[in-house]
Amino acid sequence: MSALNHAGLHDPANDADALETQEWLDALTSVLEQEGPERAHYLLERLIDKARRSGAHIPFSPNTAYLNTIPAALEPKHPGNLELEARIRHFVRWNAMAMVVKANRKSPPDGGDLGGHIASFASLATMIGCGQNHFWHAESEDHGGDLVYFQGHSSPGVYGRAYLEGRLTEDQLDHFRQEVGGKGLSSYPHPKLMPEFWQFPTVSMGLGPLMAIYQARFLKYLHARGIADTSKRKVWVFCGDGEMDEPESKGAISLAAREKLDNLIFVINCNLQRLDGPVRGNAKIIQELEGDFRGAGWNVLKLIWGGYWDPLLASDKEGILRRVMEETVDGEYQACKANDGKYVREHFFGKHPKLLEMVARMTDDDIWRLNRGGHDPHKVFAAFDAATKHEGQPTVILAKTIKGYGMGHAGEAKNPAHQQKKLDLDSIRHFRDRFNIPVADEQIESLPYIKPADDTPEMQYLHERRKELGGYLPKRRTHADEQLKVPGLETFKSMLEPTVEGREVSTTQVFVRFFNQLLRDKELGPRLVPILADESRTFGMEGLFRQIGIYAPEGQKYVPVDKDQVMYYKESANGQLLQEGINEAGAFSSWVAAATSYSSNNRIMIPFFIYYSMFGFQRIGDLAWAAGDMQARGFLLGGTAGRTTLNGEGLQHEDGHSHIMSALIPNCVSYDPTFGHELTVIMQHGLKRMVENQENVYYYLTVMNENYAQPGLKEGDEDGIIRGMYICNSRGQGDLRVQLMGSGTILREVLAAQDLLEQDWGVASDAWSITSFTELRRDGLDCERHNLLHPDAEQQVPYVTAQLSGHEGPIIASTDYVKLFADQVRPFVPANRTFKVLGTDGYGRSDFRSKLREHFEVDRHFVVLAALKALADEGKLPRAKVAEAIAKYGIDVNKANPQYA
Repeated sequence: MSALNHAGLHDPANDADALETQEWLDALTSVLEQEGPERAHYLLERLIDKARRSGAHIPFSPNTAYLNTIPAALEPKHPGNLELEARIRHFVRWNAMAMVVKANRKSPPDGGDLGGHIASFASLATMIGCGQNHFWHAESEDHGGDLVYFQGHSSPGVYGRAYLEGRLTEDQLDHFRQEVGGKGLSSYPHPKLMPEFWQFPTVSMGLGPLMAIYQARFLKYLHARGIADTSKRKVWVFCGDGEMDEPESKGAISLAAREKLDNLIFVINCNLQRLDGPVRGNAKIIQELEGDFRGAGWNVLKLIWGGYWDPLLASDKEGILRRVMEETVDGEYQACKANDGKYVREHFFGKHPKLLEMVARMTDDDIWRLNRGGHDPHKVFAAFDAATKHEGQPTVILAKTIKGYGMGHAGEAKNPAHQQKKLDLDSIRHFRDRFNIPVADEQIESLPYIKPADDTPEMQYLHERRKELGGYLPKRRTHADEQLKVPGLETFKSMLEPTVEGREVSTTQVFVRFFNQLLRDKELGPRLVPILADESRTFGMEGLFRQIGIYAPEGQKYVPVDKDQVMYYKESANGQLLQEGINEAGAFSSWVAAATSYSSNNRIMIPFFIYYSMFGFQRIGDLAWAAGDMQARGFLLGGTAGRTTLNGEGLQHEDGHSHIMSALIPNCVSYDPTFGHELTVIMQHGLKRMVENQENVYYYLTVMNENYAQPGLKEGDEDGIIRGMYICNSRGQGDLRVQLMGSGTILREVLAAQDLLEQDWGVASDAWSITSFTELRRDGLDCERHNLLHPDAEQQVPYVTAQLSGHEGPIIASTDYVKLFADQVRPFVPANRTFKVLGTDGYGRSDFRSKLREHFEVDRHFVVLAALKALADEGKLPRAKVAEAIAKYGIDVNKANPQYA
């Protein structure tokens, strides 16, 4: 319902029968006083239902009046020392401002500013201070600790408080955004850069809200499965109103309501501004967000007006003030705070003569003092208190604030405020005076940080409050206390042996067998977290439905239609499998929560997220980068991987580039194995690294749904599998010899090409299984860097260089991915060796696998052709042989280049 219509419905001037209206209102008041709000709500819903059933058109509105949800009369008494809290808050404000301004005074030779944000924390300071003083528990013996997702741009304020607490030094503050020397502070919350400080990254915008929802759900999951008591813990999420435009910010709010995540509290900082201007200049972002969240089933607490408005609202007997509040749009509210009391009198109260009369005895300063709810400690405490006590729903607090609060003419409520990182002396002096900062005029230009002596009342109060709440926040655990043992490779013996004739399997099936074997482990089994985005049957994992159950907080309230089958669909309140629906971003967010559980929950969990590989890094690349930042540990499995294995799905579903994306994440270890024994060796080794050794890496593995014979593990190949390459087959003798490299399913085309090269052309070859071009490249870069920086030391030799050096002939590399994938190792191929790459550049196609491999020019015939051409280029074979091969294999030389087709 629009603000105007909403106001009109409550305007006494539009009332056709004021007496009747008053009788209904008196009756409702009586019910509220005698029987409570639940009874009143029930009666109102029955009345609306009756009216609609009788044919009356009553439009739905998810909105309430543009007022605080908690009336002044129902606010609890603030339990703290408001004077001391204000002083602490002012010191933190000053430190945050000083840190950013000082950093941007520096003028490096190359020019440019370090950047930083003053305005965001300025609008959040009261709320963050309230949480720190009264609500946010640190991990302790009787409390698992609350998880706080701080709004990314508010980091200077968090640092400013940590400095007061003695957790950061002045030198560190002086190195804000200057991290290369090892003592600086990261621009935003980054666990990778400050591993014992920040709990979560909250940029890029929108990732924090999304990940937090699944984090809250994962806490419920751990509790339901008896792994950890999370009943007292809350997940707090601070985000901006402009940030809510990101699709990820609101993309999972219905899940939070559906699963009754009453451990989740969103605090949306509604300062009405984003980077370029007002968030909803012609509307009301708070009303819009209320509709979104109430419609999704959340408990909504609006925190709009501060306590100085209470007397005016109480005297608003005719509802005129409320109506003007409804009609005024955000762009006008921003203008009010960008000017002064005189402006507010003329442009807000001046909208109605009775409002001007209402404030006639107030000075312009009095009017200017009328505060917003997010800056009133009484109102903030009341909202936070109500949110923590609410049950059965997640809660969102929509807090109205002022961007750049306290910055004065330089930035308060101004459009450029978000980017403001420099203040002139007048603005700094105004800031000092406004917050009563003990800095003398002669000191002001040097911007000294404020930290009172430890025995002052402010400092004693600050430390007492955090002691009461268990310690300081933010604080991050880097390792779990527990030690889990990973079973040896022999445990997976059946996956390491050759398949018997007629029993071909895919690497996807081998993964499922590996996972099932791991489930039987008494120690690790309960810690496995299988996560699927509605593709269990695609990957042959439907057997897990009945075996371990699908997590559903309320259990299964229906009889599944396939109950008579062995693998029926089973939901359970303590189920182990997370079935996320068609939702890669949500599934990955669940994976992140599990993959960082060692830190957030002091419980090592082992998540496995298997999905169409095309919908992995392409779909959720920003989240994958955040997972690296969070030091995640777990397995991502790109199923039906490669450009030609998912033959019927076409352009959008066929993956030829996920390994390029995964290679960009420094702590993502990537493999493209061909055989089941390779996959088994890699996964067991990955478990050792992540679970036993608690290394901060995560694994991306591509598996295929193509069935073929598995040759089994040969003793001694384990090291080559892990490092990235080993010879899996050699054919022929003689002077004509080539080296054939392949990965994934295309290695099988390489092996078939070996036969053709020997039989048709008398060319011998070694076939190398390249389990990871990415890891080979990283090894090469490490060696190259060492050699550059240590010219007098023994020069290191890249693994790929060492392996190929003892084997003659040109080198042909073939994969089911774009050419750039295999081309990564080109710098480390032995000098003066021919190196040719085949790959699947271009969009996908729908057809049979053999036709797709022909189309992308990666099948056995093109491998042979590339090998013959390389030999001809080296003068070891007549060029006529290449033309002969083209004719022999029926290769169409006039067909379109697949890169553009």
